[in-house]
Amino acid sequence: MMLRFRFVFIVFYLTAVMVFAVYLRGANNRIFYDIWQCRSEQTRLIQELGTKQLLLEKLINPAAISQRYDQPDANK
Repeated sequence: MMLRFRFVFIVFYLTAVMVFAVYLRGANNRIFYDIWQCRSEQTRLIQELGTKQLLLEKLINPAAISQRYDQPDANK
């Protein structure tokens, strides 16, 4: 009788460990996906910021300002 109880206990224990391992693996995949999604969004925002910064530097560039004042105004 005691041998059967130990066998059933070991089977339930191993089943619980395997279910828990599958749960942890699924949680790990979800966390990895969320982190990867955040990193790709961060990379996209950094690239967008770089583009806007270059546009701003182009507008602030003294050579660009002098070119604007040198051009005749078409509205006059």
